Amino acid sequence: MHAAAMAASQVNQVDNSMSQSPSDNPIRKPNRLIGEQSPYLRQHAYNPVDWYPWGEEALTRARAENRPILLSIGYSACHWCHVMERESFENEEIARQMNENFIAIKVDREERPDLDQIYMDAVQLLTGRGGWPLTMFLTPEGNPFYGGTYFPPVDRHGLPGFPRLLAAIANAYQTQPEEVRQNVERLTQAMGSVGAYQPSGAELPRGISLAAARELGKHYDSAHGGIGGAPKFPNTFVFSLFLRMYDADGDVNFADMVRDTLSKMAKGGIYDQLGGGFHRYSVDERWLVPHFEKMLYDNALLARLYLDAGRALNEPDFLRVAREILDYVLREMTAPEGGFYATQDADSEGEEGKFFVWTPAEALAVLGENDAKLARRWFDISEAGNFEGANILHRTIDPGDAAKMFGVSGDELAAALERIRGKLLAARENRIKPARDEKILAAWNGMMIGALAEGYRTLSDARYLAAAERAIEFTMTRLWDGRALKRSYKDGVARFNAYLEDYALMANAMIDTYEASLAPRYLELARTLAEVILERFSDRERGGFYFTSDDHETLITRAKAAFDGSTPSGNSAAVMALLRLHAYTGEERYAEAAARTLDLFGEFIEKQPFAFAHMLEAADLYHRGPVEIVVVGDRASAEFREWIERSGLIYLPNRAIFAVDAAAGGAGFVPEAARGKKAIDGRLTAYVCRERTCSAPITTFDQLVAALSD
Repeated sequence: MHAAAMAASQVNQVDNSMSQSPSDNPIRKPNRLIGEQSPYLRQHAYNPVDWYPWGEEALTRARAENRPILLSIGYSACHWCHVMERESFENEEIARQMNENFIAIKVDREERPDLDQIYMDAVQLLTGRGGWPLTMFLTPEGNPFYGGTYFPPVDRHGLPGFPRLLAAIANAYQTQPEEVRQNVERLTQAMGSVGAYQPSGAELPRGISLAAARELGKHYDSAHGGIGGAPKFPNTFVFSLFLRMYDADGDVNFADMVRDTLSKMAKGGIYDQLGGGFHRYSVDERWLVPHFEKMLYDNALLARLYLDAGRALNEPDFLRVAREILDYVLREMTAPEGGFYATQDADSEGEEGKFFVWTPAEALAVLGENDAKLARRWFDISEAGNFEGANILHRTIDPGDAAKMFGVSGDELAAALERIRGKLLAARENRIKPARDEKILAAWNGMMIGALAEGYRTLSDARYLAAAERAIEFTMTRLWDGRALKRSYKDGVARFNAYLEDYALMANAMIDTYEASLAPRYLELARTLAEVILERFSDRERGGFYFTSDDHETLITRAKAAFDGSTPSGNSAAVMALLRLHAYTGEERYAEAAARTLDLFGEFIEKQPFAFAHMLEAADLYHRGPVEIVVVGDRASAEFREWIERSGLIYLPNRAIFAVDAAAGGAGFVPEAARGKKAIDGRLTAYVCRERTCSAPITTFDQLVAALSD
């Protein structure tokens, strides 16, 4: 495999922008992908490649003909996936090579993260790098023996051309079976060691979250905010952990890092200054030039972070950004049935970012001379441009300076900017829009439901709670069959067994919606999902949870997702859900399962905190425990609603909220230490409980604030 080995110097192509769907070739007949629901797979339906979706038909043919499998994994927000398609999969000669020598399988990683997890581990072991497109070569039994990410159509930038690689792999498979077998054995052994977590039996150190946050803070970019250099991702969980540690320890350095980063992100090109919502990441260290795709999960997690930071740091502008994110999702990412779409493309009309960028002439045509002058200064629109001759809108000036520069009051400036944004947004709506992947994914919807519920708690906008509850109704009628969840929904059909992350993130969403609505049915739904996690995903021998349920399709390994990436790992989300449920129900088996999981990954958490940032948030809840707030009184009263709304403006990362109708006498979910608590003299009364000890009765909201701040 000498020629194939030359590909090992590949670069990491973790590039997440999207591209236009290739136009259907009217001459070609569609391949098998035409019958798939995934927009990503359907985009490849007119390739000359004889693609199969993952399934028994393809695997059976590979075994029957003893042909290696070429597995290509990507997703609709992956720019380089579509580049490789245009360069190689649309190329008749390359397709002929693929069809003659391999069984070609195309997978949407958003539908099948189980497959992506397994084969991404394999390519990282082979090359030390990972990313998408993921290009793997497998035996007919599905065992990997070689792989990489993006390959160009000709030798370029130190990468072997894809045709040369295909020829080398096909030749090696036919003429060097022993070497292939040895590659499989070595890789299988290495993959087994990756997930060989062993419990230590020792309690996770109580100060681990604070120590890890301080270690992560050493990598902070003091010049531009964020962690590390270019390309720069939001790293939401790191900054959420910093907020928690500011709350726990009072170290203002954590507050400063969060404030600085979120301010610069909100002013940068990574943020859509007109329509709201964040693009995937920035290619530079200054948050200026993004890859322009928008992912549902990024916006769910960032909306929540901005809500938390707005409350914790008393930054109203952060709350404004959060509102704009949520409004963007309601406007552009919400399906008629109530669920939320997965992604929006980066490209339109074949050009990345074209929908989002502006020239001075375009701004002038929309705004007129006076408003265009302000817009050019506020959004830094220049003739030179900052992106391929055009301008990514971003902010380089503060409102006070802008008001002085243009001789207007602060209110006048705000009104003018609102008018300018409205006009530019309306004009942008007339452009050809980027494509949208309209899959509805359970885990991603769970994150968005939680963000909307928290948006309602913080901003008291009833639209957000209504959207969260509607999405839950969609989930429980379209994705839940009474026994199990499905992962993906599109065109009226739900498919694929849900994974650990789907159950765990949806369980957390149910708890979030309970805390926003105080409707106990959502806690019951959270418990229902948690029971499935414990029953069908648990490793009863070592602790922790498997990626897939015990009734899932048999794959070459049953992995455990431990590392937090752009989304929480299934294990960290499960620990968080179980600890939160324990706070509400008192059921010790929830806490025990969470503790065993923390123990299982404890050694790795201490060594690699960046990969466990959300798990460290869960560890913070485990060690500090919840703050239980019990409010007793007439739930229908205006005062009761006022207390609940005002408490939503207080940053409480570890909380459990109980609303007790005085007339009902403590029915429902009430912690044991708070049972029997009464309203004093018929007045609305609160109790704050920590570590099974409750405060004296509290009858004014100011007293409640003081107790929560204690």
